Amino acid sequence: MPRKTYRQAINEALDCEMARDDTVIVIGEDIAGGAGGSGEDDAYGGVLGVTKGLVGKYGRARVIDTPITESAIMGAAAGAASTGLRPVAELMFVDFLGVCFDQIFNQAAKFRYMFGGKARTPLVIRSMIGAGMSAAAQHSQALHPIFTHIPGLKVVMPSNAYDAKGLLIQAIRDDDPVIFLEHKALYDTQAEVPDEAYAIPFGEAEFVTEGDDVTIVAFSAMVARAKAVAEELERDGIEVELIDPRTTSPLDEEAILESVERTGRLVVVDEGSPRCGMAADIAALVASKGFAHLKAPVAMVTPPHTPVPFAPNLEAAYLPSNERIAAAVRSVLGETVPAE
Repeated sequence: MPRKTYRQAINEALDCEMARDDTVIVIGEDIAGGAGGSGEDDAYGGVLGVTKGLVGKYGRARVIDTPITESAIMGAAAGAASTGLRPVAELMFVDFLGVCFDQIFNQAAKFRYMFGGKARTPLVIRSMIGAGMSAAAQHSQALHPIFTHIPGLKVVMPSNAYDAKGLLIQAIRDDDPVIFLEHKALYDTQAEVPDEAYAIPFGEAEFVTEGDDVTIVAFSAMVARAKAVAEELERDGIEVELIDPRTTSPLDEEAILESVERTGRLVVVDEGSPRCGMAADIAALVASKGFAHLKAPVAMVTPPHTPVPFAPNLEAAYLPSNERIAAAVRSVLGETVPAE
């Protein structure tokens, strides 16, 4: 099976669905490339080149460049979705979704409910999350918990290229609004990805590694870090069961609870802020539905409750490190861990 980057996998998913269904359109800033500049079509294909090549195949009627006006992009996309198209809106950095939050959480998310189930909103909102590129506080946040909080939205966080293609195809075929969050540090990572189209259902977690000593739940780019830690700990005889939920809404609660029932210990690793975040949400889930199986308090590994630093050394200290994840695992196993 060919190996492809996360970026290529997302591009292929868009290509597959635009070829299959002519109601699929993409809309966003500079996604066709060249607008407002040299005039050269397809010069970029989005800020990180994800949509490159699509305008040549499908034309500017289906690959629609817009001005820098996030609220207009989202309003147009929500309206198009409610009138028969399947738009995929690209909003570059998730940090700027606040500009169009009303269109997302107060309109698109509620259409199906407010119109008695008669309205469909097959809208995908692609955006980038995460730190690690020294892009500073306004371009580095992981805001997935905010969208997970909103009923009516589905939230997807692919951690690898294979999942990115399958989950995006599923998102485009879904009849409800989907927030599809790509981690900017993953675009050049590679995995085996089939050439043909395939869909990964929402709400089905992946067991990345299997083990009986401790469960780790990790999201997006944190999955790779947790996997590296699991492989390191295996050399010391510690077996980690690593779960990638893939989607935070719907969440595969059953997979998490079944794993904790077997291991009795839980570490949650997330890049979002610690207050009201996914780590706190998973900890509350297990405390309320799986408390009897716990042999130790749940450990949460998150950044501090601060904006993301700009300086590379401070940004590295901000993110959950392999050392902090390993220390959390050893702590729930009852080992004495030196203070940081």
